[in-house]
Amino acid sequence: MRPTPALAAGGRTVANLLSATEWMLPSPASQVHTISVLPSQSPTPGHEFAFSNLTTSLGNGGGKGLAAGSPRFHVVRDDLLHPLANGNKPRKLDALLPLLRCRGATDIVTCGGCQSAHAAAVAVHCAEWGIRPHILLRGEQLDIPTGYNLISLMFGNVTYASRSVYAQRDEMLYEHATKIAGSNGTVMWADDIIGEDLVVDEDTTDGNGSRRVMIVKEGAGSVQALLGVMRLVEYLSGLTLFGQDEKVHIVVDSGTGTTAVGLALGAVCLGLQWRVTAVMLADTLERYRQQEKSLVSDFEKLYPGIFHGMVGNDTHCSLVQWVERFSPRRIFRTLQFAGIHLLLAVVS
Repeated sequence: MRPTPALAAGGRTVANLLSATEWMLPSPASQVHTISVLPSQSPTPGHEFAFSNLTTSLGNGGGKGLAAGSPRFHVVRDDLLHPLANGNKPRKLDALLPLLRCRGATDIVTCGGCQSAHAAAVAVHCAEWGIRPHILLRGEQLDIPTGYNLISLMFGNVTYASRSVYAQRDEMLYEHATKIAGSNGTVMWADDIIGEDLVVDEDTTDGNGSRRVMIVKEGAGSVQALLGVMRLVEYLSGLTLFGQDEKVHIVVDSGTGTTAVGLALGAVCLGLQWRVTAVMLADTLERYRQQEKSLVSDFEKLYPGIFHGMVGNDTHCSLVQWVERFSPRRIFRTLQFAGIHLLLAVVS
């Protein structure tokens, strides 16, 4: 049987929390493609791969033309979320951007590498929502802008920062935000915004020329970003492709680790028998575990009682299985450049 979702005080569930949240994306839906490994028809030993788009008729049988019981995995096509900014980046902005706008944000400051997908996503979606995006990019300006660098330049106010300056990210971001705010404006970190404290003082917005500048960490590695990822888990769990008691193994490529933590939290809170393996990219195992612990702790502070002690205390076991990268990114690198970041394997 599927475990009962964790209840907060007064019977509040994470499903209730998600239904009451304002979102950037009009829908959490994402296409899911299935790849099955079939016995080879050739004389030489080996396997063949069958590709199927199971987005319109998602049945537990595995899809028309796929051998029953054959090993298979699913690719979440978040690369199709938006023509310019896609992948897990819009997922992390899904709840965060409406929250910042509700808090009166006139400007958002963030940072990333020269080809940062996060920076491009912030630039595009802020422009769509009428918020001025300010992007600090590491390194030197390219002679010929391409890729996400070009998108950031098209939609955001880009400033290039030397590697020595960029090494002190918090100081760099705050100093830049202070310059933008000016003497009459205010500066806030996105992490410091409490969900229930959403009253906007109309006299401190653009009406009198003052600015409210919000700082978003590199990669949107903050607690509010977890909600959009958890919303994706809720959507995926509702597809008939996965039975209610199906055991699913999620494999995700991890930069800041926020997406992996959001996936694991969503699975726990919705009572799913899903496990998350995150392939580490940018830091040590200890740092990723610290990031997980910090995000879970912040989530419990923001939404107290949701987990009833299931996770988030000083001795809790890791929700995510963090694994070393023993080979170059290869397939994951190719997928990520296309905006694909999430693979789901059904465990028999």
